[in-house]
Amino acid sequence: MGVVFVSGYVLFLLAFGIGPSLYAVVLAFTQDGSFVGFDNFLRVFADYRFLPAVGHVALYIVVWLVSLIVLVVLLALLVHAIRTRWVSMSVRFLYYIPGALAGASSVLLWLFVLDPSVSPVSFLLRALGNESFVQVLRVDTLHVVLAIIAFWTGAGGWVVIMYGALNNISTDVMEAARIDGAGPVQTALHIQIPLLRKWISYMAIMSLAAGTQLFVEPRVLAQASRGVVGQDYSLNQLAFLYAFRQNDFHGSAAISIVLLVVALGLSAFFVFRGGLFERD
Repeated sequence: MGVVFVSGYVLFLLAFGIGPSLYAVVLAFTQDGSFVGFDNFLRVFADYRFLPAVGHVALYIVVWLVSLIVLVVLLALLVHAIRTRWVSMSVRFLYYIPGALAGASSVLLWLFVLDPSVSPVSFLLRALGNESFVQVLRVDTLHVVLAIIAFWTGAGGWVVIMYGALNNISTDVMEAARIDGAGPVQTALHIQIPLLRKWISYMAIMSLAAGTQLFVEPRVLAQASRGVVGQDYSLNQLAFLYAFRQNDFHGSAAISIVLLVVALGLSAFFVFRGGLFERD
């Protein structure tokens, strides 16, 4: 019965995951049907746009993952500490609403939020020295803007998941901590957060996989800002340009393989450090 339940996922994984990945490997190491080794990778690495795109994605992932892990765990602990049932349910529902929007829809909404002339938080944007939409989208701070958009879109669902994980902590353990004199902070630091380690690792892996694929947000912002945000801001955008502007699918595949290797390596780190597959 287990095989039946996972068969649909396995078929889609083979068709739209493993199959395209293997095809990308073939493209990355060939040129005109001949094996060329790492020539495609070296050509991509020598592109003046490659290292800036790497830096942009790296900064974005660092800001996003740190803020996501810290704030999601903190919000989940706060919601879990609310004892009134209807208040807790209402807060969880409000957290989840942004995640119901598609990525492109979220970016379109944020186009208005980031424009000081129409934004509901225009006073805050102007206090930070931003008088126009173009000033908000400065390249040196764009990774923070993208991290805020991603956090607003995806954090609510993770708060709900973390809340469910907190509910699975044995009441006997929590009661023993209270009897021993542990307050809310000590209980969170020494009991709840350590028991959430696997879920935090899972969140980090899934968010990392999504973060390395940064594409929709900077692409929409690039179109809305009329060139202030570059079309090659992220690695995925650069791969898109290679494939559909330069007609160089081999270079595009090389960038994709680099992203895949980095994402798998960092995910393996979180898996082993977080003890994701360890039995309790």
